[in-house]
Amino acid sequence: MRYASQKTQIGFTLLEVLVSVAIFALISLASFSLFDGVLKSEAVSKAQMTRLNEVQRAWMIIERDILQIAHRSMRIEGEAADKNFIRTSFDGYASSDNALAFVRYGWTNPGLLIPRSDMQSVAYRLDDKQLQRLHFNFVDSVVGEEPKIRPLISGVERISFEFYYQKKWQKTIEEGRLPLAISIILDTEDLGVLTRKFLVAGESEATQTETRRL
Repeated sequence: MRYASQKTQIGFTLLEVLVSVAIFALISLASFSLFDGVLKSEAVSKAQMTRLNEVQRAWMIIERDILQIAHRSMRIEGEAADKNFIRTSFDGYASSDNALAFVRYGWTNPGLLIPRSDMQSVAYRLDDKQLQRLHFNFVDSVVGEEPKIRPLISGVERISFEFYYQKKWQKTIEEGRLPLAISIILDTEDLGVLTRKFLVAGESEATQTETRRL
């Protein structure tokens, strides 16, 4: 009796190899997409955190200044001082009325070692979609002196201010008086409208009422 010889084939067919390569490619693509998504999510989170820190730092600086507003008018480029302690429209710091300026106490100068006052004239303005803090080395700036500029918040479309007098908010300041609080409204490109209210260490409501009666 004759038996036919059979040879056992070991290996993969071309179809099996193609299917394996396709499965490996799909797994690699899914892994890459997942990894890329994680990286993008991390980048977005970092950008958002940086943005929020920028805004929070700006609010802290503004609050520090407003809490130390002085009962002192300011002179810009040698002009005569007026009766207002707060200014919202002027040419020395900005060419528009999107600005707020005043004199504050507490500019550190131990023992008056630096030839300047411990008071500081500061202003906040919107310039090219950037909220900036400005100040001069001296309380009353001289003609031609350029202010020091500190960028605070970028991407700001509009800025407006409101002032709290006699239990109500209003858009104008009252001559010769400090408000009880100041509200700053920022319209930003990415965060929408941001509003922050700051207390002013100035006159009490009782004092304002008595002054109004007089």
